[in-house]
Amino acid sequence: MLLTEFISGGTTALESLYPTKEARTIVLMLCEHLIGTKSYTHIVEPGYEIPKAKQGALEEGLARLVHGEPIQYVTGECEFCGLTFKVNSNVLIPRPETELLVREAIKIGSRIYRMRIPYGKTAEPVRILDLCTGSGCIAWKVALSVPTARVVAVDISEEALAVARSQDFSAQLKETGATAPQFVKLDVLDTEQPFDFGEFDLILSNPPYIMESEKSVLRPNVLNFEPASALFVPDEDPLVFYRAIAAWSKRLLAPDGKCLTEINEVLGAQTELLFRKAGFSTTEVIKDFYDKNRFIFYQK
Repeated sequence: MLLTEFISGGTTALESLYPTKEARTIVLMLCEHLIGTKSYTHIVEPGYEIPKAKQGALEEGLARLVHGEPIQYVTGECEFCGLTFKVNSNVLIPRPETELLVREAIKIGSRIYRMRIPYGKTAEPVRILDLCTGSGCIAWKVALSVPTARVVAVDISEEALAVARSQDFSAQLKETGATAPQFVKLDVLDTEQPFDFGEFDLILSNPPYIMESEKSVLRPNVLNFEPASALFVPDEDPLVFYRAIAAWSKRLLAPDGKCLTEINEVLGAQTELLFRKAGFSTTEVIKDFYDKNRFIFYQK
């Protein structure tokens, strides 16, 4: 089978689920992952024949895509902040919007590090806590990017923590001298349980925040495949995780510490008010590149 034929047929097969351009991009991603072709191979080599030994895997992958499974689960990986993360159906697929939170976190963490340079060898490392870590994408990126960072990342799901711990950035750790995050099982909603890791300079979180009533606007590839426990909150209490995050932050944040948490865009004002009422002196809703409320910055 010609590569051009597979791409054309695969794109057509996915058009009931995705816009044509996106469907084509997904098929190209599948081909790149399974047979090593590039997005332009079919253009510069129109006569490229798919190796017979690979045709079965391509057809199987396409069948999963037609069923609605996200391409990231089919390939088992996702690009985020310049790194390739392992993902499966036990964790959310990292979103481009979350990269904004990570970039801001790296700026804050690096600023804290620079302020401590004059203390030399006695300088404290930058302590960072990641609540609801999932795949560990936030925790790993800040650990690799903020000098001296010591990252603790928590999640209630053992399956998610297994994915987070399995991320292989050994080369980056060696190159940067960074320390890998420590992943800990914790129910974020139980704010009274022991947690003996000291205070943190930076607390980050991307908790479940989609209301049950918003399910109808989600694509089937999200609704039917990504873990519901990491996505949804009840309509009658949509800020349940933010109350818990506020409590953890009050308990664990260093006096000059900073916090960032991703939010539901339609609940920006209510979420900011929650943190203000919790006693945080500075709160600010930050918008994303679509001008939507994306995360909240807050500090004591």
